[in-house]
Amino acid sequence: MASVFHLALNVTDLEQARAFYVDLLGATEGRSTETWLDIDFFGHQVSLHLGEPFHTQPTGKVGNHLVPMPHFGVILPLEQFKALAQRLIDAKLVFEIEPFVRFKGEPGEQHTMFFRDPCGNPIEIKGFTDMSRIFAS
Repeated sequence: MASVFHLALNVTDLEQARAFYVDLLGATEGRSTETWLDIDFFGHQVSLHLGEPFHTQPTGKVGNHLVPMPHFGVILPLEQFKALAQRLIDAKLVFEIEPFVRFKGEPGEQHTMFFRDPCGNPIEIKGFTDMSRIFAS
């Protein structure tokens, strides 16, 4: 990876956020104080700060779905995506959009799923068979 992305967002409860991101999603905890927590989110730095999460609306039309906007996420190799999806299913996570294949048979074919953290922040995880096809058109 040539560079690491940084995202800072608000959460209403650091302990709930820690349990979700670290224990469920598998992120690694970094520095923290009583008001924020840094995590290694699949190789990227996400800083979770106490505060009011951003307002979202299902306004992003992608294929047949309206997805929550804004949202953030990560793109994983397909096998890692499938393992995470199964872990979330086994944990009985409520999905905004359950894991499925989008753009099947097209250059941008991808697996995707949407869910929210305990504070309401929407997250999209994508999976690609061939990571070199992420920007294919």
